[in-house]
Parts: sequence; C-alpha cells; structure tokens
Amino acid sequence: MTARVLILGIGNVLWADEGFGVRCVERLSERYRFGEEVLVLDGGTQGLYLLPFLQEAEILLVFDAIDYGLAPGTLKVIEGQDVPSFMGAKKMSLHQTGFQDVIATSELMGYRPETLILIGCQPEELEDYGGGLRAPVAAQIDPAIAIALEKLAALGVHARPGKGDTSNLADPSILRSAYEDGRPSADEACRIGDDRFFPGSDRLKETA
Repeated sequence: MTARVLILGIGNVLWADEGFGVRCVERLSERYRFGEEVLVLDGGTQGLYLLPFLQEAEILLVFDAIDYGLAPGTLKVIEGQDVPSFMGAKKMSLHQTGFQDVIATSELMGYRPETLILIGCQPEELEDYGGGLRAPVAAQIDPAIAIALEKLAALGVHARPGKGDTSNLADPSILRSAYEDGRPSADEACRIGDDRFFPGSDRLKETA
C-alpha cells in the first residue's frame, strides 16, 4: 500500500466490456515487471475500499471502460483535473461507489495522487451478464498498455519484459482465459432469463 505509482484496472468483468480495465492490468502483469515502487491492482468495483491504495500514490494510472459516445473500441486518454469527470461506463448498482467519488473523497482527505492518467476505451456491449469483451474492445488491450508504458516512461517509471506480480489480480477462475473460454454456449445456457417461466414452457408445466 506504500507504492509511489498505482496502476489500477477498474470495472466489472461480469458485464462484457465493463471488464476492460481489469483485463488490461491482467495482461500488463502477464508481460511486464515493475520495481517495488509500483503496484498493479485489480480494483474491480471496490469503490471506497480503494482509498488506502491511493493514500501513498503520487502517480495514479487507471484503465477503464468509458462511455464517450464514440465508436466502440475507441481509446481516449484523459489527464489531470479532467479525470474525475470521465470515470466509469456504468454503475452496477445504487450501492456501488463510482470512482469519481473515490477521487473526490481522497481530495477531501488530503491525499489525492498528484498525477492522474486515465486510459479509457469506448465499450460496445455492457448488458451481457456473464459475457466477455467484444472484439473491438479486446483489440485495444495491447494498444492501451502501450500508451500506459509510454506515459509512465515519460514520468521515469520503466517496465521490464517478464511476468510481474499477480498477487493483486482476480482469482484465477475469473481471469480472462478461464472466464471467457468456460462460458456455456447460447444453446447450453439461456441468456434471456429463467426458461422455467417462459409461456408454453414444458418446465413451467412441471413446476405448476
């Protein structure tokens, strides 16, 4: 928690392109190593629980799915004071604290990171529960990481090729390869509701 540089992926991998930020830090950790001054973290949808990680960071770089109203897969970099206005494609519930609120709270508590960089990707699909990244969004993971490495290098923070620390990432069962490859096909799993209660369903008759 005392890292000078916090590289954060936020979002919910259960809602298709909403998981873009999390998948970026996952790929980053698979391919690059940093010094002890850098923490790479899957922030998921933890909201205010992320505040302790911001407390010591001087540089915050965030990957996220952002609804800019642009073509799906479009990358856009926001820096400095503009970052809080652009965080998050959607809130998954009324109880989830948006990252804008995390930034605002850290400012009120007097320890907002001095340097803020947001690398956002325009999502294509957010309403597919259990779905993976759509192709235009998945294709931007590596370009987003390239931008991040360039921005960090300009700040004197350099990555080395090789597997990094993955202890702050998601459980292996929901890493992208396991999560997306293990999803049942549409024929095997109903994607539009509980098929026991569809009109005319034989399963509805069985439960009557």
